[in-house]
Amino acid sequence: MGFSKPLATLLVALASLATANSTNCILWNSCNITGPIGSVPGECGKMLVPLDYTNPNSTQRLEIEILRIPATKQPKKGSIFLNFGGPGASGIEDFATFIEEIKAATGGYHDLVNVIPRGTNNTMPFSCYTSQASRYVGEKPLATNASDVALAEVWAQSSIFVSACETLQNDTGRLIGTAFTARDTMQVVEALEEDKMLRYWGFSYGTLLGATLVAMFPDKIDKIVLDGVVNPFEYYQNTESERMASVDDVIRGFASGCVAAPTACPLAQNMTSTQLEESLYISLEQLKQSPIPLPDIATLGGGTLIDYSTFKSYIVSMLDFPQLWPEMAQTLAGLSSPASNPPPARTADAEALWGIKCSDVLTHAGSAIELLPVIQARRSLSRFEGDATDNLLFRCAQWKMPAKERYSGDWNVKTKNPILIVNNRYDPVTPLVSAKNVSDTFQGSVLLEQVSYGHDSMQQGSLCTAKAIRAYFTNGELPKNGTVCDDLKVKLFSGKTGWDEVIQELNADPVNLG
Repeated sequence: MGFSKPLATLLVALASLATANSTNCILWNSCNITGPIGSVPGECGKMLVPLDYTNPNSTQRLEIEILRIPATKQPKKGSIFLNFGGPGASGIEDFATFIEEIKAATGGYHDLVNVIPRGTNNTMPFSCYTSQASRYVGEKPLATNASDVALAEVWAQSSIFVSACETLQNDTGRLIGTAFTARDTMQVVEALEEDKMLRYWGFSYGTLLGATLVAMFPDKIDKIVLDGVVNPFEYYQNTESERMASVDDVIRGFASGCVAAPTACPLAQNMTSTQLEESLYISLEQLKQSPIPLPDIATLGGGTLIDYSTFKSYIVSMLDFPQLWPEMAQTLAGLSSPASNPPPARTADAEALWGIKCSDVLTHAGSAIELLPVIQARRSLSRFEGDATDNLLFRCAQWKMPAKERYSGDWNVKTKNPILIVNNRYDPVTPLVSAKNVSDTFQGSVLLEQVSYGHDSMQQGSLCTAKAIRAYFTNGELPKNGTVCDDLKVKLFSGKTGWDEVIQELNADPVNLG
């Protein structure tokens, strides 16, 4: 199939700007990097990279976006690349949101760089719907335990989604994915004209990208922090059950934190934490038979049903952020749902999660029955989430646009320098067991455990963790293997992250450059 007219126009324009050997040049301009609560001054860059790394004879180029916030102290010690997760997130908002935390934890001697992944923002954006109304219908949550026919329905809906993605993204769907983004990242490393070595801090999916970078370019690794660790074996094989290992512990923590702070958590109602936890499961079962209607003429469809799937989906989405648990408790106590609000505005990269993740997977399936061992493993590990996100498995199992390059090599890698792995004890997305498995694989790596809730170390600040990361990036010092940081500055249901206190103490502590 030939290129679509918009893509062909883009490629012609890019080809006119570049020859086969002109990729190593970044054009920088001053800009404001905007997040949900403001913006920070920085630099926005553009760079031409090979469109298709599997075709070395091609002169076609892709323009990628790069963000940079310069170091605040001298002498500079090289750029640190950041990826805040996804897949499917550009990282722009997180870059602006967490910049003060990142600066403090890295010591201020590094330029901070964010390469916008393919499929996101303006770098080959990926969408599978032609209207917001279609997206609203197509993305409505449905857990596979919601009814006795839900599993088959999710499989069938996934087939419709996959076909739509293939129709709308067939020209570029095979040109995104983690391996190509890893190569884009190393192109930028080369173009910066520093020491040609990668320094990197990745969160969530950013750890999967980081692990892939380590495996593909072990001799180019200076210092890498993997924070909130994805199991790369399960990710690429589309067998992600291990990620359910901590969810129920987080639900338990939510309940105990609520009971300990009844003023901030109206759900407590003189219950014990065990009673409150069980009440959530009782509510879910009741919603199977008695969903709650929320009429709202401003909403697509004229309103929303709070049913088993939407109730569960909402809670799962909020478990990552302990600072928002008071808000979640208020919502649940009022029997309202954020799903009743108008859906967010359509973005050009709205389905990048699926485009990246599903193009990466190495194994596929012809029916839901083939995935039953994975489904059963997920449900055995988590009573709460085990059935809530099976659509990710099902969509990727039926995906029709595998990436032109997918990493399928060995993970038992020895890097030039050892890597630092950080993981929360109670992470609802990337459990500690995944971090341990990855640490066992990468030779010489060190695992630091942070005793906190939420998804990655940014959600609850620890001075112990931040100092360990700073020592690693500034002078290569690793903590002792098995280090446990349990010095959180805030309690659950405070509505805070504790980072204000951590940043203040970090900034008051001089950096030892070694």
